[in-house]
Amino acid sequence: MAVKSHRKIPKQGGFFRTLRIALLLVLLLAVAGDAWLTHRRSTDWDESLWVSIYPINADGSAATAEYIAGLDNEAFAPVAEFMAREAARYGVAESTPMQLRLASEVRERPPVPPSNGQRLAVMGWSLQMRYWAWRVGREYVGPPSDIQVFVQYFDPAQTDRVAHSLGLQKGMIGVVNAFAARKLGGQNNVVIAHELLHTVGATDKYDLSNSLPLYPQGFADPDRDPLYPQERAEIMGGRIPLSETEADLPMSLSRTVVGPGTAAEINWVKPAS
Repeated sequence: MAVKSHRKIPKQGGFFRTLRIALLLVLLLAVAGDAWLTHRRSTDWDESLWVSIYPINADGSAATAEYIAGLDNEAFAPVAEFMAREAARYGVAESTPMQLRLASEVRERPPVPPSNGQRLAVMGWSLQMRYWAWRVGREYVGPPSDIQVFVQYFDPAQTDRVAHSLGLQKGMIGVVNAFAARKLGGQNNVVIAHELLHTVGATDKYDLSNSLPLYPQGFADPDRDPLYPQERAEIMGGRIPLSETEADLPMSLSRTVVGPGTAAEINWVKPAS
């Protein structure tokens, strides 16, 4: 008497689903590995990192267009000088840790980050931002860029307040919101330097609820007596603390420093054990 088999034939769909998951895992591991290697290489500081600055006329005004037309590499030289000065204080061997070059104007705005801050939305926006930066940067002519910074300029006669700037370590991309005014060029450079340091691993050192620098890591001189007013800003603290409730934006990088906590994050010094 024949015995009937009850063994089911595997469905083909299950095989392809498993294959898709396996391929996705391999892709995620490759992306993670590439990000890790990029971060290690970018913070070895054994050679200069090339930074491309892409201006964007964010309000479409004639005044902003005129300001962008007058930009050159010298406009961003204080940022490179600041990085060199601060790196030397920590004994970094590379004398020019970052070199900034003006790239062509970008005619479109970058993707807007999600307002809700949900993790999946932020991850999706990050991927979208990285693709956008790759796409608009394909026509750049110059040394290969390690870091891309897109500076959105606004005419201060029309806009008195701009949105927060941001820097992405994954992808090494910065988006800076700045004012199209020569008298505010120094302040713009402070923001550019802040976001550049985000791309190599530095974290914010200010209270997100009120923008006041955190003590002691967000203070340039935390041992000062009396503590207030401070005379300089820690670059990732962002502002010069004047009192427990007041702080001013520095007008230039000459009044900012890289604190020891930030230096440790970007591998200028070894973290304290």
